[in-house]
Order: sequence, then structure tokens, then C-alpha cells
Amino acid sequence: MTPPEDHGPAAIDVMVPYWGDPAYLRTTVESVIAQTRGDWRLTVLDDAYPDTWAGEYLAGLGDERIRYLRNEANEGITASFARCVQLAEADVVTICGCDDVLLPTYVETVLKGFADHPDVQVVQPGVVVVGTDGLPTQSLADAVKQRIIRPRAPGEQVLVGERLAVSLLHGDWLYWPSLAFRREALVVTPFRAGFPIVLDLALIIDMVCAGARLLVVPTVCFAYRRHAASASSVELLDGDRFAGERAYFDLAGGLVAGLGWRRAARAARLH
Repeated sequence: MTPPEDHGPAAIDVMVPYWGDPAYLRTTVESVIAQTRGDWRLTVLDDAYPDTWAGEYLAGLGDERIRYLRNEANEGITASFARCVQLAEADVVTICGCDDVLLPTYVETVLKGFADHPDVQVVQPGVVVVGTDGLPTQSLADAVKQRIIRPRAPGEQVLVGERLAVSLLHGDWLYWPSLAFRREALVVTPFRAGFPIVLDLALIIDMVCAGARLLVVPTVCFAYRRHAASASSVELLDGDRFAGERAYFDLAGGLVAGLGWRRAARAARLH
């Protein structure tokens, strides 16, 4: 796959922490290369996966927009996410799963969202949930979060403050790997240690408490893969997810209560 000669400076950094199925990563990489806008940079951060195939594979693509870095030892999800933020240089950043798929207009859609709404820090584009085979699927939890918990609007909507916090504390309806961020907002919001399973929600709530605005764009341009090997599925089975969530929601309740957001504090207590 030979890229066009000149795409100019990267408008978005697509950061991919890698540990997992090589076939899924190949699909993720191919989906980035297939974007309708070419002004992206892809970084694969290999968290010391035992098979070292990825470096050779990515180098063989011959695309200067793609870079590969490998940790000397496995550092885990929190450290990998934090390093992705440190490595990002473009104004817009997404931390994509190594098994997810960017549909062809993803970069185009999120960059347009930021251009049309210069006051937002996060963009949530439309998402289709797929299974191991790549075909659309939907769990009961997905249906409840998207049809009941997520604030509804006929088109694009900007969410902020307590209304956004309440909805997320009732049920995290965002799809983290699909989110695009202004890099400057990520840099000043560190990932919280000790909450690996709700790492994404914890960061978003911290952003919301600091005044961040989130744009919801209904255009479907991202495929989120849900399968039994995912971290959330494994933790759900052994009970650690429940304990980790309870500890976090106790903390979050205190954060929003400190802002006088009573409805949000109640949502945290009821979670």
C-alpha cells in the first residue's frame, strides 16, 4: 500500500496501544490507511507483546506517517495510555483500540467536528458495535446506554457540566476508543492510577468537572469491537470490575458534590 507523496503536517495523531491478536491490529492499521483524509499520523505503541512481528510488519508498509515504538517491558494499560498522550504532537488525538476499526470517514468527521465547534474538547462520533467476526452486534447494555441513558437530540449536540456528568455516572455511554480529543485538554488531565477498568470514564469525568465540552456527532464512522477477550469482559467475569467501579464512583461522587452538582452526586451513589 503506497501512500500519496505529500499529506502535509498531521492534523490528528491516531495512537494505538498494542497487546493482542495480530490479525486485529492489521485490520486497525489498514483502516487508518484507508481514511478519506490523509493528514494523520499513526503510532503503534507495543506494550512488549511476546511476538515481535508488529515492528517488521509496520516498517514493511513503507508509510512515513506510521511509527512503531516498543516498551522494553509490559507496563499495562494506564502507563501505555499516558505514554500515548506524551508522544502525541498533533492538535487532535485519539487513543484507538488495537482491535477496533476506523471507518473511512473517521478522521474527516472528527476534524470537521472540531473545526465547526472550536469550543469543544472532545468529539464522540457515531459508532457501530461489532463482534469477533466484524459483524454488527449489540448487547442489552449497549441498547440501554444508547437509547435510554445517552442524552438524545436529532442531530449534533454539545454537552457540558452537570447534565453530561449525570448521564455518564448513570451509565458510561461513550465509546472510548472512538473519542477524539484536543491534545491540550488531554495533556492537563492525567489518567488516574488504580482504576484500570474505568480509566476512560475517570478521565472524562475529570475533564467535565474542569469545564470540558463534548460534541456528539451522529455520523457513524467507527467500529468498536466487543469480544470475550477484552479487559472489561474478563474483569466482569471475575468480579474485579464491580469492586473497581464501586471505589471509583465513591470518588466521583465526592468530586461532583464538591461542585454543587447534587444530581450528579446522586447518580454516582446509585450506580
